Amino acid sequence: MEKISEIREKIPEKELIFSATRSSGPGGQNVNKVSSRIELRFRIDESKGLTADEKRRIKDKLRNRINIEGELIIVCQVERSQLKNREKAIEKFYNLVEKSLFIKPPRFSTKPTIASRKERLESKKKRSVIKQSRGRLRNDSDPN
Repeated sequence: MEKISEIREKIPEKELIFSATRSSGPGGQNVNKVSSRIELRFRIDESKGLTADEKRRIKDKLRNRINIEGELIIVCQVERSQLKNREKAIEKFYNLVEKSLFIKPPRFSTKPTIASRKERLESKKKRSVIKQSRGRLRNDSDPN
């Protein structure tokens, strides 16, 4: 698993494209004047730091965030400041890339332990006794 610091080395910030637009939501008088919403775009195919396999994995895992041109798009408009939104967008980008490059280790099936097998058989026996006791009561003197 690669860490964010390693990913930052592979994908420098100069490969990220930023654009600012007017944000929706709170902001008072500022909301109509200041472009605080940040849109981060990353062209996956043009990245020099990623291998072909890493690019494929990012495209596969983050396909809902990638447009037709092959750009990964992240939007941030949480803060009222453009600078803070930019920092949050960058952080979000590196976290997403880190998660998409993570490879789950293969799961190996294990055998049940002896104790768990015994416990299972005991519970089956108990259940069997309970179910047998639900039947009609027999009278030994009655031939039927």
